[in-house]
Amino acid sequence: MTVNQILSTKGKDVYSILSTNTVYEALTVMSEKNIGAILIIEEGVLKGILSERDYARKIVLKSKSSKKALVDEIMVTEVFTVSPSDKLEYCMELMSTKRVRHLPVVENDVVVGIISISDVVKAIIEMQKETIAHLNSYITQ
Repeated sequence: MTVNQILSTKGKDVYSILSTNTVYEALTVMSEKNIGAILIIEEGVLKGILSERDYARKIVLKSKSSKKALVDEIMVTEVFTVSPSDKLEYCMELMSTKRVRHLPVVENDVVVGIISISDVVKAIIEMQKETIAHLNSYITQ
């Protein structure tokens, strides 16, 4: 299974903010959209990513104000991305080795979607269910 197959099921919605937004504004969008991370895209270029983990570690634990801190103060700028044709096994390996939970999907230098570890796990579970059903069918024939 590929990243594109996940996107065809979950959708290709991409939510983004600017690095000059406050962390509070970013969290508001994340809450409204029910997402765990948001991309920072400026003039069509992926500049970073901000996750709930970043907020917890860089704002809450340091007693900073999310209404005063800007996104560019806490966003991660080393963003690992995948392409629509990448296999799920590669995505899982990348997420595991780089310790990230979200991977923007980039095609021709444009962000066309984002996948989370949850999306990958769900897809793998579905693949395993299909394999089990196929094997059961084979055995009972």
